[in-house]
Amino acid sequence: MNVSLPRTAVFVGAAALALSACGAAPDDNASTTTDGKSAATATSAEAFGGMDALVKAAKKEGTLQAIALPRDWANYGALIDGFQKKYGIKIEVENPAGSSQDEINAVTSRKGQDRAPDVLDLGSSFALSAAQQGLLAPYKVAGFADIPEGQKDAQGRWFNDYGGYISIGCDAKRVKTCPTTFADLLKPQYKGQVALNGNPTKSGSAFGGVWAASLASGGSFDDIQPGLDFFAKLKKNGNYTPVESTPATVEKGETPISIDWDYLNAGYADEFKKKGLDWKVAVPSDGKFSQYYSQAINKDAPHPAAARLWQEYLYSAEGQNLWLKGYARPALMTAMEKAGTLDKAAAAKLPEVAGTPAFPTEAQQSKAKTVLGQGWGKAVSG
Repeated sequence: MNVSLPRTAVFVGAAALALSACGAAPDDNASTTTDGKSAATATSAEAFGGMDALVKAAKKEGTLQAIALPRDWANYGALIDGFQKKYGIKIEVENPAGSSQDEINAVTSRKGQDRAPDVLDLGSSFALSAAQQGLLAPYKVAGFADIPEGQKDAQGRWFNDYGGYISIGCDAKRVKTCPTTFADLLKPQYKGQVALNGNPTKSGSAFGGVWAASLASGGSFDDIQPGLDFFAKLKKNGNYTPVESTPATVEKGETPISIDWDYLNAGYADEFKKKGLDWKVAVPSDGKFSQYYSQAINKDAPHPAAARLWQEYLYSAEGQNLWLKGYARPALMTAMEKAGTLDKAAAAKLPEVAGTPAFPTEAQQSKAKTVLGQGWGKAVSG
């Protein structure tokens, strides 16, 4: 079965922060036009007076505070650099290795503070949770209508940005025969070698790994329990390692097999090649699970104009193609292909996967998150 989650259902992975960089408090006047329109309540660039007005206000604010955006995650380094160069607005990224839950914690604990994050990149289930808590500002980017249905909140509180498939990365120099399926991972030859990129109760990517394992083990969007059972078996036979995989742990040989998004594993393969590592990437045929991360704006963003301009940049052809160059599938990929603005060379490098992804409902995502939260510790303890 080829299954994927909408950005609102994704556990990707995707990304979290806790801002420590302070800086001067933002100038409220910078976020308001001469005719009294406030960026903090603008639901679109048009509602604020147009892109020129938004750019002007964002430049006056001068800063964008982001969280949990690693430079080597889906080409975020190029996106950050591109935005700063284009608009002259400094992006401060705190806790780049943070989780989606860390991002939400930063929003709630720093409410009303100038250190709070302006923007969020959340695994789908976490985006849904943040919206339900009333933490997100409704905003629709210029390309909002082209984001597929099911991959955006009707109010614009979150919308999918980029996605990919759960994959198995493997250090071919340390592992004699690299696994290509979840069934392979249970083989005794992989003792102490199989890792996840994070804790699935906090990380979207790790959550996706458990759901993919469930699909490979007879589970469904309505039943993630087989995924917990799979990791319990992996733990019992000694194959699972609690070390959370990162490029550093791979280089050290601590996590020679890593379950992670294909765009991350593919990106790592490029980097590792320069260091003499042979990193193989396979999308498991028995557990095809695809999902997106979601963009969102903190309802109480200290820099509301910069936050909205950042979203416009990410959903421009330039921004979407930069994600594509990082092996991630941008949300506007289909629309851009029709418009002739898609980077065809970058698209051709994506891992090939057959079938059409399916997406779980909000109810299914919430249920899975609850089951995982209650059972993950028990599954891998001991």
